[in-house]
Amino acid sequence: MLLFVGGPLDGRVEIREARHGEPLPTITHVHLHGGPKVVHRYDLQALTDSAGVYTLRPRAQQPARDEPVAE
Repeated sequence: MLLFVGGPLDGRVEIREARHGEPLPTITHVHLHGGPKVVHRYDLQALTDSAGVYTLRPRAQQPARDEPVAE
């Protein structure tokens, strides 16, 4: 069983059959809508052999368009 915490997948529970193999260490969720695409990444934290939690990865800070970028 996998639980998602944070972001658009918050509260989602996925029951994963053992035949599908080990869950991925990171899952990328891309939300497409009328505006620009929004990307969220979830990192897996194993709780037991049969349960884990995907936690939303914090977004990296990007400089504002009018701020100079250090080289």
